[in-house]
This record gives sequence, C-alpha cells and structure tokens, in this order.
Amino acid sequence: MKDKKVEKLIKLEEKRQREGLELIPSENYVSQDVLTANGSVFTNKYSEGYPGKRYYGGQDYTDQVELLAIERACKLFGCKYANVQPHAGAPANIAAYFALLEPGDTVLGMDLSHGGHLTHGHPVTHVSKIFRFVRYKMKNIETGEIDYDEMLRVAKKEKPKLILAGFSAYTRELNYKKIVDIAKEVGALTMADMSHIAGLIAGKAAKNPFDYGFDIITTTTHKTLRGPRGGMILVRESEEIAKKIDKSVFPGLQGGPLMHNIAAKAVCFDEALRPGFKKYATQIVKNAKAMAEVFKNNNVRLIGGGTDNHCVLADIHSSLGVSGKEAQTVLDEVGITLNMNMIADDPRKPMDPSGIRFGTPAITTRGFKEKECKRVAELILEVLRNKDDEKLKQRVHKEIKALAKRFPIPKTFN
Repeated sequence: MKDKKVEKLIKLEEKRQREGLELIPSENYVSQDVLTANGSVFTNKYSEGYPGKRYYGGQDYTDQVELLAIERACKLFGCKYANVQPHAGAPANIAAYFALLEPGDTVLGMDLSHGGHLTHGHPVTHVSKIFRFVRYKMKNIETGEIDYDEMLRVAKKEKPKLILAGFSAYTRELNYKKIVDIAKEVGALTMADMSHIAGLIAGKAAKNPFDYGFDIITTTTHKTLRGPRGGMILVRESEEIAKKIDKSVFPGLQGGPLMHNIAAKAVCFDEALRPGFKKYATQIVKNAKAMAEVFKNNNVRLIGGGTDNHCVLADIHSSLGVSGKEAQTVLDEVGITLNMNMIADDPRKPMDPSGIRFGTPAITTRGFKEKECKRVAELILEVLRNKDDEKLKQRVHKEIKALAKRFPIPKTFN
C-alpha cells in the first residue's frame, strides 16, 4: 500500500484484534472469503435498481451475485422474499417503517432502557418525529419476563399499526406467539428486528419469528451472523409487503447498492448454511451461559437473571461499586473489549451508566468453549475488583495475550 499512514493503522488494528479478546456482543470476525468479496472489484460498479431492472448497463454479474444473496437469505431464514441492499441495520429499520406506515402512525416497541434499540423510536432519532412510538417493558427485571398483559393493554389503547419485537441489550427469548396474537387482536403488522440474534436463528439456536407468523424481519448481517457490516429485510410471504419494501429501500431511501458488500453477504449466507454453523451458534449460547454463571456465583446482579442468547448485561455499579465507563476503560487496558451499557431503569447517565454488556460471538469464532469463557469472566471480575492494582492488571493482560495466541482468529470456517 502506498499510503503508509493508513497501512500502519490497519496493521495496528490487526494487532489489537489478534492480541485482545472482543466481547462486544455486536462484533465478530469474518472469514477471509468475506473479506475478499467485500474488497472485490464489485465496489467499482453502480447498480441502482434491482436484478433485471437496473438503471445502468453492465449488470450481468451484479444481477447474478444479488440474486444469489437473495436465494441464500431466503433459504437460511425460511421466507419468500429478501432485500439485501440496506447499507446497515438502521437504514433497514427506517426503510421498513416507511414501507409499512404513514406519518403519524403508531409503533409499539421495546423501551430502550429495557433493552430496545435507538431505531425503535428513541426521541433523539429522526423517525420519532415522523411516527409515534409507544413502549413495552419487562415485567420483572430480575427474570427478564416481558409484561405481555401490559403490552396487550397498551395495544388496545394506542392501536399501533406495527408491533416491533427486537432488542439491543435483552438477554432472554421473546414470546413471538403472544406478540402475534396481540397484533391480530388489534389489527397490527409484526416486525422483528433480529440484528443481534440473526446468527442464532440461522443456526437453530434461537426461535425464528417467521415460524410464529411474523410479517417481516430486519437484521444486520454482521454480529452473530458473522458476515460483512450491512443490513437486510426479510418478508415471510406477502408479495405486497415485499414490493413496498423494495420501493422503500430504492429509490425511497438509498441510491446505488454496495455490490461488493452484497457479494460478501452472499458468501456469509453460504457459510451460515453449512452444518458447522449450527454447532457454532449453539456454542455461542453455551459460552454466554457459562460467563453469566460466573457472574451470578460471584453475586453480581444480572439484568434478566442470566441469558438465553449471546449477551450478558451486568449491573456492576450496585454489585462492585464500579461504573460502566470505568469498567470499559480499565478492561481495555488489559486487552478485554466490551461496552458500558445502561441497565433497566438506570439511575445513572448514558455516558457513565451502571452496567456493562458483553457477549460471546467473537470469542466463539476463535474456538473458545465454556472453560475458557469462565476463565475470562473470572479475569473480568478480578480486574474490576482491583482496578487500581497495576501489577495485577499487567498479569491479567499477559494471560489475555496468551489466551488470544492459543485461539487465533480463523481465516476460514467449516
């Protein structure tokens, strides 16, 4: 590379990833095949429109790669239609809203403080100024149980046009049947934002909302799905909804799709269709449960009381007297990357919350099993309890580097 400054930064980031442990639940490592496709000559091509209906010529191979991605996505998630063009998860959600709703329509979604996502109608987002968002929460923070009776009451009162399932920091499995039943009772459509657990669904380690009658699923293609950074919208069976989604993505929201990214999505879908991916998805959950068990055995409060997926949310301020920001910073120093996170009804501020959020997709990709995950959890607690002990932090950092060396980032997947 002639640009030595950028080359240096790439090499430093490679070193950081290689020598440390990535525990942010929304991050993962991709295969060399995904990297190759994402850096391919498809990046040179403008392809506004859809296969067979492009605005520019020269689309023979862009059409083929997009159709391949669509075919594989539908097979992977058990649906009839897929739009693989969204650049990311947030644009996928926005496109879905505009496809299904009119300005002023009501959406019932999970409260951000109880695990929802910014794009589910937080007041700081633009979509909250266009559509009307109302909330549901957990009934019991200690078990993670959603208050479905309250969801029904709110739905009857507010008459949402869309009921939204999905989350960013929720550790239990949703009852999709109850949500569909509530939607039918009030005449609402159902949408599941499965960005965090798409890989678990694909690998049969989590329930598929389509099996319970959900109308659409939006998702990212990275995180547990282990593909390139991007978004996707899936439609279970309605051709009418699929057409609205297509128009909403292009020309409604985006211009030319990122064809190199779509090629990389096609590769990752193929990887997720292989038998080994089911073992991977199952191991993600086993590993997360193992880490949660260590925290519980050390009397650290877990929001939801544990986990059924890839993610653990811990209230470390009440348990250890350490804020989420302090924890994120000190753990970075020893080569453990996770993120500070608000807990349900957090009394602290978003930029210095009570909790930390961590997960197992990336370390499971490296080959970690329960034994190694428990050890990492023990090291996290050891550092947080002794955050000012420099000798201890040096010892932990050395152990983390040794673990990372034992489990290198793989270039290919089974």
